Amino acid sequence: MIKLKIPFKKQQFDAREEAIIDAVNHLLSDKGYDLMTMDDVADAVGIAKGSLYKHFSSKEKLAAAALTRLLKATLEELDTLPEDMPAIEKIRHILAWSLRLRLQGGVPHLPSTSRALQRSLMLNLDYVTVALRINKRFYALVATARKQGALTALVPDDVLVYTLYSRACDPTMEFLVRDQRLTHEQIVAAMVHATIGGFLSEQARTSAT
Repeated sequence: MIKLKIPFKKQQFDAREEAIIDAVNHLLSDKGYDLMTMDDVADAVGIAKGSLYKHFSSKEKLAAAALTRLLKATLEELDTLPEDMPAIEKIRHILAWSLRLRLQGGVPHLPSTSRALQRSLMLNLDYVTVALRINKRFYALVATARKQGALTALVPDDVLVYTLYSRACDPTMEFLVRDQRLTHEQIVAAMVHATIGGFLSEQARTSAT
């Protein structure tokens, strides 16, 4: 099998692109899409604005790249889980994983916080394709968890799925981190418990105690 060697310049280009997306994640989380500028991103990475444009031609494409990478990482994490793991445990796992990623600065605000961002994302084919895939996976997990008797009938599927999206961006995380009363793992455990607890069926609650 022939291994293709990636040219050094291409490696540098790709590494810089990852650094740019990392910076965009932090800026979207701290400032939001509407206030973030291309100058902010260039300054955060420590490159000239002209160099930034060699990677991304607009703020819209920057935000789409950051959110697309996050969704792809979510799919990859789901793929690591054993097939025989109960669906509710997969839901717990992916929620805890996203919260840890948030604590590391890897999760920007939801697109719903900016109409301008929503519009630009709907025109980005890469983002839409991955978003539809992750949405399908989440709804499939919820359907399986219902079949396995883990979820209460009182909470509709849409509420559970949308909660998974929004909880990773919950500003509660920032307040808890600032208070410094809990470790990051304690914050994650408490947030997962508080979130999933309301979705469990009586059967699942009993088996968990």
